[in-house]
Amino acid sequence: MPEIHNADNNKRENRDVQINENSPEILTNSIYTPAFLRQNIGKLMRVEFLIGTNNLTDRIGILEDVGASYILLRALESNNVIYADIYSIKFITISDYNNYMGNRYF
Repeated sequence: MPEIHNADNNKRENRDVQINENSPEILTNSIYTPAFLRQNIGKLMRVEFLIGTNNLTDRIGILEDVGASYILLRALESNNVIYADIYSIKFITISDYNNYMGNRYF
């Protein structure tokens, strides 16, 4: 199984948004949601989404990547990557705990 993990790491490196002096301000200035979230890549978080007009749903996972209009979360239960629309996010709870296995923080 380590080969799959290494392949995932290689894909992640290719998928990362590269930030440099020519990057849009939305990805570099932390007053914007994408730039703020990029500072928290690798952290465990609970993300709540508004679906429709009054339906909240949430996802818990490790923040893998952030683009201008999306986030990628790695689900804890399945290790799958969840692509989520950044504009439907209403609340995010960010955990500082690095050791989350076996514990419930949310």
